[in-house]
This record gives sequence, C-alpha cells and structure tokens, in this order.
Amino acid sequence: MMWVLLAALLIHGAQGFYLPGVNPYSFAEGETVKLKVNKMTSQKTLLPVEYYRLPFCQPEGGPKMDHENLGELLAGDRIESSPYRLNMKVDMYCEQLCIANLGRGEQKGVSPNKMVRAIRKNYHNNWIVDNIPAASKVEDDTTVTTRYYQGFPVGFIASDTMKAYIHNHVNIEIQYHAVETEPTKSRVVRFTVEPFSIKHNFEAAVDDDDSTPEGTVKPYKVADIQNPIESCNPKASTKEHTRYEMVYARGREPQPASGRVLFTYDVIWTENKALHWASRWDVYLSMDNAIPAKVHWLSIANSLVIVVVLSAMIGAILIRNLRRDFNRYNRLTSDEERAEDMEEFGWKLVHADVFRPPSFSPLLLAVCCGTGAQLLCMSVMTILFSAMGFLSPSNRGALIMAQLLLYVLLGSVAGYVTARIYKTFKGKSWQKATACVAFGFPGITFGLFLIMNIVALSQGSSDAVPPLTMFVLLFLWFGISTPLVFFGAYFGYKQDAIEFPVQTSSIPRQIPDQPWFMGLPFTLAVGGILPFGACFVELYFIMASVWMDQYYYVFAFLLLVFAILVVTAAEITILFNYFQLCGENYHWWWRSFCTGGSTGLYVFLYSMVYFKQLEANSFATYVLYFGYMGLASLGLFLMTGFVGATTCLWFNKTIFGSIKID
Repeated sequence: MMWVLLAALLIHGAQGFYLPGVNPYSFAEGETVKLKVNKMTSQKTLLPVEYYRLPFCQPEGGPKMDHENLGELLAGDRIESSPYRLNMKVDMYCEQLCIANLGRGEQKGVSPNKMVRAIRKNYHNNWIVDNIPAASKVEDDTTVTTRYYQGFPVGFIASDTMKAYIHNHVNIEIQYHAVETEPTKSRVVRFTVEPFSIKHNFEAAVDDDDSTPEGTVKPYKVADIQNPIESCNPKASTKEHTRYEMVYARGREPQPASGRVLFTYDVIWTENKALHWASRWDVYLSMDNAIPAKVHWLSIANSLVIVVVLSAMIGAILIRNLRRDFNRYNRLTSDEERAEDMEEFGWKLVHADVFRPPSFSPLLLAVCCGTGAQLLCMSVMTILFSAMGFLSPSNRGALIMAQLLLYVLLGSVAGYVTARIYKTFKGKSWQKATACVAFGFPGITFGLFLIMNIVALSQGSSDAVPPLTMFVLLFLWFGISTPLVFFGAYFGYKQDAIEFPVQTSSIPRQIPDQPWFMGLPFTLAVGGILPFGACFVELYFIMASVWMDQYYYVFAFLLLVFAILVVTAAEITILFNYFQLCGENYHWWWRSFCTGGSTGLYVFLYSMVYFKQLEANSFATYVLYFGYMGLASLGLFLMTGFVGATTCLWFNKTIFGSIKID
C-alpha cells in the first residue's frame, strides 16, 4: 500500500515472499540447534523492547548480538543468543534453565516490578530457530489453537484475581524433515512454543538467600523441586513431556510474576515427512489461512466495480460532450454562431490561460511533483520485486533495505521531473528548486524520524536506532541521494520546456464566481473517497502487518490494487478538472494535484479510526503511531498528487490540441 505503509511499513517492516532458493542448513543428529531471541512486541504500547531488558535467563558469558543489517536495525529487531540448549532429535524433559529474582510482589500502592508491567502491557516473546519464528500454541480444556504470528505472551492476567502470572515453562516443539540426499541429516521445518505457568516449590542446589537484588539471574543448573509435576519428577518410572493436564491438575497453581522463579523447558522433536524445507514459510505467511484469498479477490472485485463505474461516467460525460464540442468549434460558421457556442461552452474560453503557470508557488508544485514521481517509481519497483519473490522474510530487513535503497537511487528521477516542470513554469533558479527537492521531503522525514527516535530512546525501546545507523542514513542522504538529485536536475533543466498546443495571453482572464460544489473542500472530499474505497481492504491488512505484527505477503494482490488506485485517482482528477474548466476556472495545477493527493488525507483519517483497535494510551505511543502514519499519508499524498497533476496535464494538452483556435 502505496508508499504508505510501505514507508511506515518501512520502519516496522512488512514481509515479502519466501525464496525457496536460499540455501538450507542440515543438522546431524545431536548437533546443536541455536535458539535465538528477538525483540518483545506489544499491541498496547507499539514499543518493542529488547528481550534481556527483563530478568530472563541469560546464556553463560552473557547474550551475544546476532548479525544485523540496516533493515533489521530500522525495523527494531534485536536478535541475541539464548541459554536454551537444543540438539537435533534429542528430546528434553523439564530441563532446568535458571532461577531468577523477578522482584517484589504486587501490592496496592506499590509500583509493580518490570515483569508485571510487561505482562500488563501484553508483551510477547519472539523466538527464532533456524531463521523461522516461533508459532504459539494455546491449549484449554477443549481446544488447541496454534497462531503463526505475534510470538507468545510473556505471561497472563488472571481473570479472577487480576494478578500477573509469568510463563516460566515452555514446550519447545520442533518438526524436522529428513534430507533425501543425506539420510543422516535433517532440516527444521516448523517451530512451535507452548507456554505454561507452573509454580515450582524448590530449593536451590547451592546456598541462596532471599536478599538477591531484583532482576538478578543465577544459572543454577539443578534445583530440588518439592512439588514436581510428572514431567519434572526425576523419580518417575517413565519420562513424559509436560502436558496441559499436568500443569492444570487439581492443587496446582500458576507462577506469580514476582519473587524467585525457576525457569524450565521441554524439547519435543517430531518428524514431518509431508512438509518440505522449501515450504516451511507457507503457513506463517498465510497465518494458517487466517485470511482466505477470496477476501483479497473480493477487494479487487469491489475496486474494479469502482473503476468501471467511474470510467463509464467519464465516457458518458467527457467523451460525449467533448465530441460535441469539437464538432461545434471546428466547423466553419458565422461569427455570431461561434460566439454563441463559446459562451455556452466555457472550457474553450480559457484556452489563452489554461497553461498559465500556477499563481501560488510554482516552485513548491514542481518540488512536490518531483518528490511524488520519486515515491511512485520506488513503490512500483518495490511491489514488483516483492510480487516476483525477491524479498524474502527469511532475509530479515530485506523489504526495508530495498525501499530505502530504491528511494535513494531514484533521486535522479525527482531532480529531473522537478527541473523540467520548474522550467516549464519559467523558473530561473533550478539550483534552488533542486535543493528544495533534495532536502525537502527527506528533511521532513528525517526530522520526524529523529523526534520519534528520541521518544523511543526515552522509553527504552529497541525501535531507537543506534548512532552509527544514523550516520549511515545521513551518508545515504547527503552522499548518494543528493548528488543524484542534482545530476537528474541538470539533465532535466537542459531539456526544452514542455510545449503546449495554445499560446498563453499576457493578461489573465477574470474567473467568474464558482458554485459551492466546485470549491476546494468539496473536490478534496469527493476526489479522495473513491480511490480510498478502491484500496481500503488491502490498507487494513497492511496496517495489521505494521502495527499488529502480522505477516503481509500477497504482493500480487497489492500490485493489482495499486494499479486500480492509480487509475481511479487519475480518472476522478480528470473528471473534476473538466468540470473546473467548464466553469472557466483555469487554476487547475494545484487543484488537480490536491484532488489526486486527497487519498492520503483519507488514509490519515482512517488511521485515527484504526488506532482504537490498538488499546494504546501512552503519550509515546500516540507520538510514534501518528508520526509514522502522518509521514506515510504525506508520502501517499505526494505520490497520488503527482499522478493527478500529470494526468490532467496530458488531458488538457489533448483536448486543447484537438480544436482550432482562431
């Protein structure tokens, strides 16, 4: 969706198609399989935080950061090592991880500890094994539900006591598929985590006391559990994996998110002969068919109906009327008849003014068109690459990297378009225009991003970009994008100005009073509603991927909807442009740009409605959400505005070039 969300989408990251061609890794039996932890996310705060910000068990020697590219850093990913020990095809039963002191218990009038606050904010863990994310299994007395997005919750709030309880035990279920060419090796094809809350009454194997500071983690490998469930009982005759019935048996209690807590885990290996490595991402991308493909087809059908109706309207109004106008204007008649025709049909009366440069800031309009052209080209290329499968979710940060690099490399397009249009408006200082397009929208973007980065940093969020990454962004801006903008502007200004089929008079024509429905507020309201309606359904799914940590992978559908959006914006802008010229109002440059770009206003208004689903109430969340959505809406405004302005330019050149002017 549009640069939109592709921009905001930019910071939080949508997902692309999976590339089966990525080389898989095969594990021999008993070989170590690394389990990594990523940022924790919450739909309530929209502020991801690093995993070890909470007092979770840490690996010996401390956690180590995994390799991260620029896209991952911008998306807020912070992938680190974990203390969980996994070995291919080796099951583990109630393995003890560590004892952690989570801090004081919940009391009225006392600030809760970090873990309780995280649970109340509905934070979720996001683990990774062999580069695939953890699915979450939730079990109750009657059903078992597996969800393939958003990870699994840190804990839960009891419905009766309203107290926070932590998931201190996990069943790590991993499915593997044997390699046909290497019978002794296997590949990971599925990774599921089933969290439990088990109150272990235990005694540490070494001396310990209750004076351990809050947040301290001690890696005791052995603790004597006084009330073990069957899977944790070393005296049990047979080994069993932890089950729902064991955890919620009579007399068992969940573990409060406070005090000294023993963390344990099971590892369950299962062979899956039907699922191949090349298809292991399918269930994640479809979220287990949570959103059927027919929903997207219905969206496209709805959009096509809008396009067909709008095209029929334009055909009935424009083609029929214009053909009649051409016949009247081009036939040889008396001066009296021609004068009568010209008074009746007003669009030809403005032939000497229709291509007059805009009265309000031609420089700004040229800059907006140049920026819109750059964003449009970037969006089209990004969606095409995604639809063809070049942006894989297994390559984290690939989508953001592609958008960022394409935007930077397409700076020459922005410079060329700006210089060409500015020269057409008889502008003299092309250097000034070029500087405005090179530093205008990127400056606004970087300024807002810097403010939101400060907000994220003040909240301790992993969304805060490191200083080195800031320098990389500045280098891309000043070292690559800006020179390319000036390069494109140089060639654009060397080209001849756009030629028009009619001459412009030296004295502007007086514009008669316009009816209320031809005012700018009405055209903005009506001009944006149809394009917005054409992309509304896909917009919902894209925003869900940005703000609710869901996957978005149907870029082929998005490509169709994007094309429909562009066509709809162009058609509705042409329609209003024709009505405006018939009213003898020749100030169409800015009007056409704003009419086409008004879709961005509707996207921002819709974001206000969508925000209610997130249950977010902190000031930082408001700043981040509306900051990114405002930036995305502005990008969409410029992009569709450019479509509207250039379409009307083509339309006006066509109709005024098809009549005889005496």
